[in-house]
Amino acid sequence: MLERIWKLIRRIFGPFFTLIMLIGLFLGVVSYYLAQWVIDTWGLLTMDEIVFHLKVPLEGTNEDMVWEAVNLCVPVAIVAVLTLLIVWIAVRKRKITKYLVWIGVMSFAVFLVKHSVDYIWEELSVDEYLKSQKTQSTFIQDNYVDPRSVQITFPEQKRNLIYIFLESMETTYASKEVGGGANANYIPELTEIAQNNISFSNTEQLGGGYVAPGASWTMGAMFAQTSGLPLAIPIDGNAMDTQQEFLPEIKSLGDILDEQGYQQVLMIGSEAEFGGRKNYFTQHGNYEIWDYNTAIETGKIPPEYRVFWGYEDEKLFEYSKEKLTELSMSGQPFNFTMLTVDTHFEDGYVCPQCIAQYGSQYANVISCASHQVAEFVSWIQQQPFYANTTIIITGDHLTMQSAGSNFFYEIDPKYDRRIYNAIINPAVLPVNSVNREFNTMDMFPTTLASLGVNIEGNYLGLGVNLFSDQPTISEQYGRDMVNKELQRGSSFFDNFTKGIVVTDENSTEK
Repeated sequence: MLERIWKLIRRIFGPFFTLIMLIGLFLGVVSYYLAQWVIDTWGLLTMDEIVFHLKVPLEGTNEDMVWEAVNLCVPVAIVAVLTLLIVWIAVRKRKITKYLVWIGVMSFAVFLVKHSVDYIWEELSVDEYLKSQKTQSTFIQDNYVDPRSVQITFPEQKRNLIYIFLESMETTYASKEVGGGANANYIPELTEIAQNNISFSNTEQLGGGYVAPGASWTMGAMFAQTSGLPLAIPIDGNAMDTQQEFLPEIKSLGDILDEQGYQQVLMIGSEAEFGGRKNYFTQHGNYEIWDYNTAIETGKIPPEYRVFWGYEDEKLFEYSKEKLTELSMSGQPFNFTMLTVDTHFEDGYVCPQCIAQYGSQYANVISCASHQVAEFVSWIQQQPFYANTTIIITGDHLTMQSAGSNFFYEIDPKYDRRIYNAIINPAVLPVNSVNREFNTMDMFPTTLASLGVNIEGNYLGLGVNLFSDQPTISEQYGRDMVNKELQRGSSFFDNFTKGIVVTDENSTEK
């Protein structure tokens, strides 16, 4: 009787435990290779970015990148499972051997998963991040200047603003002779633009600002440069993918210009929903959003057209010229903000304009971007509206291109990588533009100052007007201290996030 019961149990649960074993091995192998891929591919990934993207819409993600991970991890896992299945069939009638195989495989799967978690945990300094989040700091509260609390005075004739965010653009890509970190100058046109106009530098050569915590990815960078704050969403805060409001308590560049009657447009070649960009720019400045989906809706590209993250920069610059011409005819001041994408890691996007003159695809794409930006700037300078227009060109964040790629082999690991910036045709001149220690949050008041706006005290957010002689917070406290304090929890900043309204289908409450 007992033997019959045992046979029944084995017949019922045997396939179940076999399935568990196969799934366990599959997940173990996938987790191992996925962890390696994440760290190797996303060299500068931070916990701030991970936490943020867990809370915002992921629509518009580059599918090529997702498939790259799938193609790396899944085939190996399938081969491992098929191999195990063959072994399992061969030993299925040998009870002791079969049990040893099951125990061995499950132990190995658990080991792989644990190893992967430990690897990610260590590489991303999760312990340090969690510890910092638990440590409260008053740094932001002590240094934040609310734009509502100071007098901001615009000139009688308001200047137009063209703000060009260049994806992952660093001064690192320039040659060592001019202050960059490369053997060759991959951005000769951008170098010339910086040298012939206003460019703030941490040295006496080509340089720029550093990236503070909370500004190391595209949305974080755009937020920091237009609000003077890091985008540090608390790990236990509201999910932002269902939000109706994006940090409604802050006052940003878009809000200020909107109050002054500016027409505002954000043009990008990807989907604006990704990373919460659409929410931020529509709710802080009432920007018209012109993105990948708009290009389809207006018949610029067919519905099935998609390259890289959406459409390439060659088209972006073409559409930008059309939009700028339209804006200039309205009689109102305008803020035209755009974001390029071709230089996004990994290796960028090779468009028809790119010339294969270097041994690295990424270097060729960067060089192509430099040429396209210079051509676009030249076009703007030939337009009737240029005389009353300021152009700001800036990188968003440091590239996440793997440090092990053939592009970075020539860059000294100790080189202080900085974000590119150039300001063309500003209304004022700087007191001093060299040997300045600053970060990208300083672009907020600096942008307004470049339009001839007078800012009481010259501070907004955590940024300072770099045209003035006032010290930045980095010059006051030192870069290391600023970074350390911004990585800590801030109940003051958390109050900005408490105003987020989350949609509930069954309720209208916040």
